[in-house]
Amino acid sequence: LKHLYPPAPLAMSRPEHIAPPEVFYNQDEAEKYAGNSRMIEIQSAMSERAIELMCLPETPCLVLDIGCGSGISGGVLSEYGHTWIGLDISPSMLQVAKSREAEGDMMLSDIGQGFGFRAGTFDGVISISAIQWLCNQDQKSHIPFKRMCVFFVSLYNCMKKGTRAVLQFYPETAEQAEMITAAALKAGFTGGMVVDYPHSTRARKHFLVLMCGTTVHLPPGLTDATAEEQRIGIRNQERLREKRRKGKQRSVKGKQWVLDKKEFMRKQGKDVAGDSKYTARKRKTRF
Repeated sequence: LKHLYPPAPLAMSRPEHIAPPEVFYNQDEAEKYAGNSRMIEIQSAMSERAIELMCLPETPCLVLDIGCGSGISGGVLSEYGHTWIGLDISPSMLQVAKSREAEGDMMLSDIGQGFGFRAGTFDGVISISAIQWLCNQDQKSHIPFKRMCVFFVSLYNCMKKGTRAVLQFYPETAEQAEMITAAALKAGFTGGMVVDYPHSTRARKHFLVLMCGTTVHLPPGLTDATAEEQRIGIRNQERLREKRRKGKQRSVKGKQWVLDKKEFMRKQGKDVAGDSKYTARKRKTRF
């Protein structure tokens, strides 16, 4: 299985190696994360895939979003007509989600300490790029496997029988993936790993699909990575062209900008020339 979990290139720095999540995702990083169009596109696509693997009924469901962050995955759930409750350890991320007017209820929570929802509350559970943070020992008292066991026991207890949890994450090594899966099975879940595009470097995605109180064959992972890689490549080229185009353009301040600026200065009590038909008109070049 080690070909499914290749070591990360040395040039790449995983966020969980830099600082604990509540420290790494400060206000600046949270706003940057929520405003990155490429990140939103990737997160939304993975959320849609996770919802597909959850096999939710067509009727509105109550879903738990683990590591909801800025509410991107919750927004996809809302588009499908589901109600959701989100948990995240970063106050800044939750604040950004609130400013984006996310529709779900969100709570500050360290999932490694468990959570006390009533038994059989949720029709499904989704998590995008979150549970790998449990593999870190950010404090002396943190024991990764023990925290995972506490998390999965709490998760099992709050799910309805026959429902699924789909947890997308980025395992650093095969041993890390095995440790997470072992903690889930110890809590009583059945299921396992579904890997989309296993032979692709850029498109590969890992989904831990867990069943609560039932046993069902795992769905196969997606294998046609060509179209996905082409889509990613086209999107990257479009971003580069847009960046170059913006770099070549000069900032043009039109008449409305000038009028707004003058009005703002008037409100500050400054002396400003009156408006006329010549306001913001481009002057002829003088020789």
